[in-house]
Amino acid sequence: MSAAGQPLVQAHDLAKVFDVSPPWLNRVIERKPKAMLHAVDGVSFSIEKGKTLALVGESGCGKSTVARLLVGLYAPTRGGLTFDGQDAQAAFKASEGRAGSEGAALRRRIQMIFQDPYASLNPRWVVEDIIAEPLLEHGLINDKDGRRTRVGELLQSVGLSALDMVKYPHQFSGGQRQRISIARALATQPDFLVCDEPTSALDVSVQAQVLNIMKTLQRERGLTYLFISHNLAVVRHVSDEVGVMYLGRLVELADKQTLFAEPRHPYTRMLLDAIPKMHDTGRARTPVQGEVPNPLNPPTGCSFHPRCPHANARCKAERPLMQKIGGVTVACHAVEEGRI
Repeated sequence: MSAAGQPLVQAHDLAKVFDVSPPWLNRVIERKPKAMLHAVDGVSFSIEKGKTLALVGESGCGKSTVARLLVGLYAPTRGGLTFDGQDAQAAFKASEGRAGSEGAALRRRIQMIFQDPYASLNPRWVVEDIIAEPLLEHGLINDKDGRRTRVGELLQSVGLSALDMVKYPHQFSGGQRQRISIARALATQPDFLVCDEPTSALDVSVQAQVLNIMKTLQRERGLTYLFISHNLAVVRHVSDEVGVMYLGRLVELADKQTLFAEPRHPYTRMLLDAIPKMHDTGRARTPVQGEVPNPLNPPTGCSFHPRCPHANARCKAERPLMQKIGGVTVACHAVEEGRI
């Protein structure tokens, strides 16, 4: 087990490329090359045990693809993932179709909470069967009475009643369904939860309840989170460290206090400027300027340069690399050169 203060999860140069080309015959007739989408392009980070790393960015920036890479739903095109000192990608690959393997044991320790509580629960199953499925899949509790007891405990841990296990998903509100999703993720007693926008489909009042439950569970069980969101107010509430993504790449990585107090990358500044503030009541907000470029044909150099007020010739020609500057890891020529 990873000790507190040591990285539990380490991603190194993760990349995922999807072939989104039209059918072969169409390409031949139209004389078009293959279309390759670089959904994630060289992302590196680490998460300490018991901490939360939040990934933020506009829709389509690659956040959810990173999530699926971390839980083994996608195999990376390049790069690697280490979990508690173990090569996770090798273990995932070796475990395909094999129960009881090293990879299966790793999957028990890594679970995911999905965005849509309405789509992620089987509408034909009662809650008991939904939450007990991981227990059966991993062979953790084989007797029915033991599983039922465990399901009742999990429901109570997320603020629901053990009596709710006989109900169907349609009998619950959105917030209650997401609590059921959390209970299912906790069934295998994981160390690491990948949370893919777990509150974005919920009302604001319900979001706070779900977030508070997640924080309590993290404190009580020592859980480690990767929290994906486009809502910076939510990120500020739950995270210890924040990574900002743009067109498949990390552009800034810093602890929460530093990033919100002194953002360095121009894109991070634009995102924070767009957040409503109490003391700015009555003043027009500054929207994020420009449009996201076509990810199938990204700009040369820094992918943010068409929208950046600080871009120069170097930004248009040379891709900036993530580097430590003044306590923040940032990919920006303007920051490196001291222009901002």
